[in-house]
Amino acid sequence: MLAETVCSAVSAAGLGIAAVTAYRKRFLTALRTAAYSLIPLGLVMTGAVGWLAGTAFSPLAWAGFGVLGASWALFALVRAVEHRRGTRTARVTATDGPAAPVSPSASAPALGRKTGQGSRPAPAPPASQSSPDDFSDIEAILKKHGI
Repeated sequence: MLAETVCSAVSAAGLGIAAVTAYRKRFLTALRTAAYSLIPLGLVMTGAVGWLAGTAFSPLAWAGFGVLGASWALFALVRAVEHRRGTRTARVTATDGPAAPVSPSASAPALGRKTGQGSRPAPAPPASQSSPDDFSDIEAILKKHGI
């Protein structure tokens, strides 16, 4: 009963603030304030506040929250142990099938190598010298989508 009274008072105060805001010609802010102030009243009218008050004072409900928390903690523990051991990633890659072969140079660190040209990338060819094969990948994409 007390929760319903408090929610109704909060809604009434919010609607009063919305009326003052509308009087000051700030209509969008007034409408937003009115919308927020009607939420507690709607929760009271639907019975959600009564259900929440009954749940908050129920020892059985709190025991249920404790069981849910213990379940979450167990899931987190299992996940942490799997991550530490690497068993989850091994299981996922084992179901994906054999991995594609990787060249030995792909696993070499990139920071330690020096090339003859330095660290500058090769310049791109000018756009005026494009060949008909440059658009083959675009044609493949368009064909894939039926265009």
